[in-house]
Amino acid sequence: MARKFSPQQFLNRELGQLEFNQRVLAQAEDTTIPLLERLKYLCIVSSNLDEFFEIRVAGLKEQIKLGSVVASVDGMTAKQTLKLVRDQAHRLIERQYQLFNTDLVPALASQGIKFIRRTHWNEAQQAWVKDFFFREVMPVLTPIGLDPAHPFPRVHNKSLNFAVELQGKDAFGRNSARAIVQAPRVLPRTILMPPEISGCEHGFVFLSSILHAHVGELFAGMEVLGCYQFRVTRNSDLFVDEEEVKNLRLSLQGELPHRHFGDAVRLEIADNCSPQVAELLMREFNLAPEDLYRVHGPVNLVRLMEIPGLVARDDLKFTPFMPSIPTGLQKKGADMFKAIRKGDVLLHHPFQSFKPVIDFIQQATSDPDVVAIKQTVYRTGVDSALMEALIGAAQRGKEVTVVVELLARFDEEANINWANRLEQVGAHVVYGVVGHKTHAKMLMVVRREEGKLRRYVHLGTGNYHPRTARLYTDFGLFTCNEEVCADVNEVFSQLTSLGKARKLNHLWQSPFTLHSEILRAIQNETRLAREGKRAHIIAKMNALLEPETIGALYEASQAGVKIDLIVRGVCALRPGVKGLSENIRVRSVIGRFLEHSRIFYFCNDLRHDVYLASADWMDRNFFRRIEVCFPVLDKKLKKRVLDEGLKAYLQDNCQAWDMDGDGHYRRKATRRATRTCAQEGLLKQLAALPDKTGN
Repeated sequence: MARKFSPQQFLNRELGQLEFNQRVLAQAEDTTIPLLERLKYLCIVSSNLDEFFEIRVAGLKEQIKLGSVVASVDGMTAKQTLKLVRDQAHRLIERQYQLFNTDLVPALASQGIKFIRRTHWNEAQQAWVKDFFFREVMPVLTPIGLDPAHPFPRVHNKSLNFAVELQGKDAFGRNSARAIVQAPRVLPRTILMPPEISGCEHGFVFLSSILHAHVGELFAGMEVLGCYQFRVTRNSDLFVDEEEVKNLRLSLQGELPHRHFGDAVRLEIADNCSPQVAELLMREFNLAPEDLYRVHGPVNLVRLMEIPGLVARDDLKFTPFMPSIPTGLQKKGADMFKAIRKGDVLLHHPFQSFKPVIDFIQQATSDPDVVAIKQTVYRTGVDSALMEALIGAAQRGKEVTVVVELLARFDEEANINWANRLEQVGAHVVYGVVGHKTHAKMLMVVRREEGKLRRYVHLGTGNYHPRTARLYTDFGLFTCNEEVCADVNEVFSQLTSLGKARKLNHLWQSPFTLHSEILRAIQNETRLAREGKRAHIIAKMNALLEPETIGALYEASQAGVKIDLIVRGVCALRPGVKGLSENIRVRSVIGRFLEHSRIFYFCNDLRHDVYLASADWMDRNFFRRIEVCFPVLDKKLKKRVLDEGLKAYLQDNCQAWDMDGDGHYRRKATRRATRTCAQEGLLKQLAALPDKTGN
């Protein structure tokens, strides 16, 4: 029977997420990284924090509102966690804006990329801004004076707004002292000024600066005493009672509009905002002083993400690369089915191209011998060649079945739209299993060959999303192994039909066997270590939180199992603690690409078992999602996964952060003569440089 571990042996999830964002912010601070890429990292921190407040902080506040005093696995209540989260978030955001103002802005300016502040405009710039305001901005603004006939307007989640303090009487004799101006979403937040006006190659003006300069034009005859930008972050978790609804899609469509007006959880305001206006806003949004974040600069740094795309300076960006295509698939029009019959095909994104996945389904669409296609859809994007191919296949009369996850957070609307289009052309569209998100990445094609039906499958660790396949590290495997294909077919049957779950040949599946099989594999290494045999576990994932799995790892460590964990984000396990986890090492790798692949290696008495998965080691992945974990059976491909996906990251001495027992991270010190960077090495090994034309 497994040992019980105390709360002190687990780390807090929310604080772990903030620690992760500190590592991302460190990328923005790193002067060895190209300047415009540093700006992107700064924006990514803001984007991550938005979702953190929308979901995690909102969840803590909801628990407190309901009076919950139940402690999480680390022993802290929601109230205790929220206090620590607020303190750490304030420090992180202060550090973020300090970096923006004192480091990035001057560095960008030295490269001819300037944010031209209102206080520095010359006459020509003032004239240009004035013309822009009257021509592009003022016609779409609706200023709202606050009085009994005009209550405080509904403020959209994460929108840019201005609180204006006024003096004087308006045309009707009203003496309203305050007004709200909402910046329409159609307006860009950063505007490129012509070089002949800006005096530099790339001169940008913030929309907030333009509004500040001319807000008085909206209140004729009144004096503007102050104008302050503000932004509200709201609870964006959707509530759909899946046990009560009769039609999940219709219920979700009805709930989506409310996401923009959930309970407020954070208020960001300009640091020069008057105490009176700050009080008014906090009162209006029912927020405490601890929820108020005063910032020196734009209240939404995420909007600066568009700047690198507007600046043609390749010298300030990462070196471009061309993802390679495996040798057997390089020939134009290569037969995907023939290639897979020769042997399993492994793709390592983004170093290798996502194109073979698109080719696979497009060939299946046009191939008269293909009779059926089945695919899971979690995140695929608004524009998707894969989805268009599925629609084309259905129009050609093939049996197309698509399992669409409607509750994929922040992709609900896109998935609903794809579901509608697929249904319109006769595809079978199902929404998985009530209470369990379908997070597995599976694609199956059934083809008639020599009078028999043969199945081909693609299994992956990442989404069927061509854009993120250029930004995330993931593995994808093509196979026509009959037993693996039979397993995939069985999982699809579970998702679309009814009945008991049958035993699978090779796949470990949530919510049925994945958790128990992971525990069994860990316990097997524990047994082998106690028998004096070599025992080693290497696991790479996005998050490690599930207590029983962590407990099993602690016991394995105490038995002498060597354990290397590569956890990009949150890790609740405490490594390197004497008597508890001395044999466990945890590291996080933060680089050019988002580490997204899930890889599990178990030495297993030198059998060297290697698995790829869609699942992290979290409660939700084990118990509340449909996930698949699949073995790499081909010896050459198994070695590739070990070398490229695990060993390269354990040897990294420039992008790796080592975690201590208190949950803090230290960047791996580069003392060796040879600089080893996993992602850079994989680019050199697998990707191709662009040709002289830049293609």
